[in-house]
Amino acid sequence: MKTAQKRLGKAPNVAVAAAALLPLSLTACGGADPADAEAKNTLTIQDYYDEAHDPIYQACAKSLGVDIEINHVPGPGLIPKVLQQSASRTLPDVLMLDNPDGQQIAASGALSPLTDYGVSGEGLVPSVVKAGTYEGKLYGLAPAVNTLAIFYNKDIFEAAGITAPPKTWDELRSTAKKLTQQGRYGFAMSNINTYEGTWQFLPFMWSNGGSEEDITTPETAQALQFVVDLQNDGSMSKSSVIWSQSDVIDQFIAGKAAMVVNGPWQIPSLKEHKDLNWATFTIPTRLASQTPVAPLGGEIFTVPRTGDKARMAKAGQFVKCLASSASQLQSAQIRQNIPANPDDAEKFGESDQTIMPFVTAVRNARARTGILGPNWPKAATKIYNAVQIALTGLATPAEALRQTQGE
Repeated sequence: MKTAQKRLGKAPNVAVAAAALLPLSLTACGGADPADAEAKNTLTIQDYYDEAHDPIYQACAKSLGVDIEINHVPGPGLIPKVLQQSASRTLPDVLMLDNPDGQQIAASGALSPLTDYGVSGEGLVPSVVKAGTYEGKLYGLAPAVNTLAIFYNKDIFEAAGITAPPKTWDELRSTAKKLTQQGRYGFAMSNINTYEGTWQFLPFMWSNGGSEEDITTPETAQALQFVVDLQNDGSMSKSSVIWSQSDVIDQFIAGKAAMVVNGPWQIPSLKEHKDLNWATFTIPTRLASQTPVAPLGGEIFTVPRTGDKARMAKAGQFVKCLASSASQLQSAQIRQNIPANPDDAEKFGESDQTIMPFVTAVRNARARTGILGPNWPKAATKIYNAVQIALTGLATPAEALRQTQGE
């Protein structure tokens, strides 16, 4: 889940657009009228990636014998553009969506089930299939996904005499204290008041048994108290409430944070800093017996209802190609994402041990829309508001969660 400038798993702020989703079901059944044979054999692709992903699209186009037109849209502008395209009946043939947005768009009637084209999620990580499913029907597939782990500075660990990464919250807290000194925090994460802040809090909440259905439970309060304790210890900056994930990784690169929560999309930029000696580990749980549960990030590819059944069928096969083993591995290599197929993911992790903690986390990762579906954004807003209230000292963690649950 990246920031809007560097996105791989981040949910765009679709709450403002939610009210505009209803018209999709009324307008998405149209489509551009193909004027000639060439147009009929051309698929339009829309995403918020950059040109680095184009070779994968080109390879699938070649295998299917079609031409493609690719439209890269800035991340924050994708959902507004989709809404506008639906109203004007100009939806693309293949549409990429951040996975938490998929259910809202599917609920609007703008997407067609992939099963109509013989596409299934067989062999993929269950949470990947769940992320692309709405009311029992598969609408999107993610070729490669991402999640969260902790990056740490090996040199700082060694200098402090720490020989192994922490595995529990108590160990993480004591390690962060030990690594904190003048000009450097032991731990950093993003607690910003956006979906990004919720995304970073979820591993602590979910691994401890908390649920978005009711955030007032003791389990979620324990998780929030832990984050507050890190700040109260002086191990985490009070500025975390305004830091994005990009800000957090900048702190790490600058040597101002010894450990940071972040995603695998940061690996290419970290490797550019040859003097930075770093590694990764799985986000600790409160108890050693608990299973780490992190949120699933990444994008799904869908087939909009354009009204042109022939092109929709080709688009379905295009999505199937994107989810193939070869495409998954290529996407993972380009974006440092994790292949959605567990076997491919394992091979990818073995090629680079800094990736392996993310591979491990993906096995038990949870789709953010898995429980609440299209209502996830409401819960995400409550969560990041509660984190903000607690970290700014306006209420205790338990009180902050009770306040926002009622919003």
